[in-house]
Amino acid sequence: MNIVFVMHYAGSPKYGMAYRPHSLAKEWVKRGHQVTMVAASFTHLRQQQPVVEGDLQCEDIDGINYLWIKTPEYHSTPKRVVNIYVFVKKLKKYAKRIAKEYQPDLVIASSCYPFDIYPCKKIAKASGAKLCFEVHDLWPLTPMLVGGYSKWNPYIMLMQRAENVAYSSADFVNSLLWNSEEHAREHGLAPGKFQCVPNGYFKEDLVDVEKKVLPKEHEELFRKLYGEGKIIIGFAGNFAPAQYVSTLLSAAIKLKGNKRLHIVLVGRGVELEKYEETINKNNLDNVSILPAVSKDLVPAINAHFDICYLGGGHSELHKYGTCANKEIDYMLAAKPIVRSIDEPGALVEKIGCGIQVEAERPDLLVKAINKLASMTKEEREAMGKRGKYYTEANLEWGTLAEKFIAPAKK
Repeated sequence: MNIVFVMHYAGSPKYGMAYRPHSLAKEWVKRGHQVTMVAASFTHLRQQQPVVEGDLQCEDIDGINYLWIKTPEYHSTPKRVVNIYVFVKKLKKYAKRIAKEYQPDLVIASSCYPFDIYPCKKIAKASGAKLCFEVHDLWPLTPMLVGGYSKWNPYIMLMQRAENVAYSSADFVNSLLWNSEEHAREHGLAPGKFQCVPNGYFKEDLVDVEKKVLPKEHEELFRKLYGEGKIIIGFAGNFAPAQYVSTLLSAAIKLKGNKRLHIVLVGRGVELEKYEETINKNNLDNVSILPAVSKDLVPAINAHFDICYLGGGHSELHKYGTCANKEIDYMLAAKPIVRSIDEPGALVEKIGCGIQVEAERPDLLVKAINKLASMTKEEREAMGKRGKYYTEANLEWGTLAEKFIAPAKK
């Protein structure tokens, strides 16, 4: 099968985030499919940008044909909008050329915004290919709820029209959000065309985790805490507002009297000073902060936790489902998860690998942590293993890649 995968922000190990398109494409190439990844030459997510001279430029990365579309650099919201406009305009301009040159059987509009559906629809029509609309976030609902934009805002109205076109035109829809089918149906998707394809993992990333050597500072802290018989509640990731580690720190204030528990935060980010200020102001000797580690060492960090924390804020969007890479990392580590996110029917509850409480409620978080801490080590391990078994059976990238394109084979 020839696949044209359009994802504005597509990255790779060579350039950096976003990795999901590369992960799926890598598995398709393994199975003999030809994949052309169409992406913008500049995005804010990458650590390094490809050097692109003309409007279109090809580059082979891991057997995947990356087709870079030249777009302007940006460092502000208005210029980012220009970047999106240029990408979509050029993609539409070269749609028939892409269809003729790559002869796709499947065109994927991987939507970080819905406007790319128009050129993707044009490519699919010109080549007689099936059209897949991949949903990462619900636009324009996300900027309406998060940014407070009115549905009558001209830009919101344009996005809504594009989303409606996407759902009504797609042969099938793949969403990272497990509970978003009803929303898709309300905007034009026919019955039987929806499936959830979340993020996944590569088995090779978990080889010899126990042999990984952590930095001295990390090893020493964990050794000290083990020696004191502590139960470690851990968070490893970006110190950003969206992670709501602040809720965990508020819980830490209430847990000061429990000498069995210790919270370890591993990472870096804009919230670091805020975390340190909270710790110092409240004399939290039950919280330690460690520097971030490289991606390959994250599984070894998670292996040292007894309970893993995942947080979020109050948001109507969460009722449609969430898909956090961190949650998969925690599940693969076979650790019970304490989850402070508003998501009815969350995966951790479905498979019984953790406890979920209402977002931004430190009091409820304290109860959940105490409940997990009161279990025996064997009971916590059994809970964690349920998450690992589920992940290994359902979320390996090869399994997800097959599921992703299965509707195109019908």
